[in-house]
Amino acid sequence: MSQRPRASLGRVLDDLGSTLLELVAGDVDHPEGISALVIFDPLDEPVLDPRSLVLGVGVDPAAGALPALLRSLGGHDTVALVVRAPVALTPEVRAAVHDSGVALIGLRRGATWAQLTALIRAMLAEGDIGVTGHESLGGLPSGDLFAVANAVAALLDAPITIEDRSSRVLAFSGRQDEADPSRVETVIGRQVPERYANRLTELGVFRDLYRYQAPVVVKPQDLGYDETTVQRVAIAVRAGADVQRRLRTDLIGTVLEGGAGARDALGRLGLSGRRLVIVSAGLLPGHPHTDLERLADALSVHLSATVPSSAVAAVGGTVYGLLPVVVTTGSPEQRAARLAADFVDRVDGNLHAVVAVAPAGSDISGIVHGKAQADRVLRVMREGHTGLRVARLDDVQTLALVLELRDLAAARDERPGGAIARLMDYDERNNAGLVETLEAWLDALGDVGKAAGALFIHPNTLRYRLKRVTEVGEIDLTDPEQRFAAMLQLRILAPR
Repeated sequence: MSQRPRASLGRVLDDLGSTLLELVAGDVDHPEGISALVIFDPLDEPVLDPRSLVLGVGVDPAAGALPALLRSLGGHDTVALVVRAPVALTPEVRAAVHDSGVALIGLRRGATWAQLTALIRAMLAEGDIGVTGHESLGGLPSGDLFAVANAVAALLDAPITIEDRSSRVLAFSGRQDEADPSRVETVIGRQVPERYANRLTELGVFRDLYRYQAPVVVKPQDLGYDETTVQRVAIAVRAGADVQRRLRTDLIGTVLEGGAGARDALGRLGLSGRRLVIVSAGLLPGHPHTDLERLADALSVHLSATVPSSAVAAVGGTVYGLLPVVVTTGSPEQRAARLAADFVDRVDGNLHAVVAVAPAGSDISGIVHGKAQADRVLRVMREGHTGLRVARLDDVQTLALVLELRDLAAARDERPGGAIARLMDYDERNNAGLVETLEAWLDALGDVGKAAGALFIHPNTLRYRLKRVTEVGEIDLTDPEQRFAAMLQLRILAPR
């Protein structure tokens, strides 16, 4: 039995946001979970545990008391305050949110406080119940249907709901506001409206779902309701317990560490003696912390559809996957790269991901080496040194070496010397632009016209500056060794 972590505020907004909730102001990117749900009563002193989520049922956001309430809640380390939308974000309210650290969230019109309370309490209860290792769906805990919904939505690039046989909504993904009003009505009511359910029965949709494995398409014109404007695609979910898949996900972190327990963990994963490919995925800057979990969920579902024995886990801000080689001909790394490229294309509308692919042997040392190689490649892509979204070391090896040389130089506190130091000192005193002139000329391989165009200056101006470079820097630009030394220092010790 393992304890599930408490739901964080970021996850609550991911799962319930856009349809029920809207973030007005504040930071929700905190990994700590919500400790309790509290309904605020203005006539009674609230008892607030740290990290509580407060529902301002009796709070009028237009009455002017909101800033004082936010500051009061901040003294109790409250996570967020939910009030009825719309909320006017005045300078006073914005300042109170900033000072208190309490996020301000609006409950959309049409949603009830009872619905919101039930949904959030259900999410918080998941952390109390815990799950065993016997429950999973594509590597995701089977009890966490909201995570499954968001993972599938990321792959399909469309909002989805998960419903039981009675058309009750068990979970739903984000982006429900992109659907038509009938879908919003379904999510808010947590039940497919009876008129739609009856029409689906008449059309034979449920019969086809039970009978066939393929998706069933429902055209909006077949339903005959004006508020239904978007085509629906439904498929029956037939899932059971899968101990091995859950164990693979839990043990992959131990394998990647390469410590004393790694060999046993690899055996329990069922991957001992098999040739493996390492896949690592990360997010480009700008994504909140909660998106990493969505990335891991989506990659797990995507890989398991093609390589069922693959294992995926988020470790230290990066999502790693172990893919056993199932085809003995051709390059397994190229096949993994094609699979990764398909994944990146699928999730690009929601998650701007980059994926590195590295080979690994059949033992722990090979896996650890492959992880290190994948980390090098992923760093190049994450930091924006290449436009590639999927890469192997062969694609970015030189860039990776340059970054590592920069790290070494920084650790040794290396500074530019010789000609580059003299040019930098002269530029600092005279704002002459000699260093950027030399950089542009070297980048253009000595093409004066191209270098001048890059600097938006006349070629004659560039020639004059180059003359000053040779004089001030005391450098012979006709000497290939001196050119190489200058280029190396500019790339490593004085990067742009």
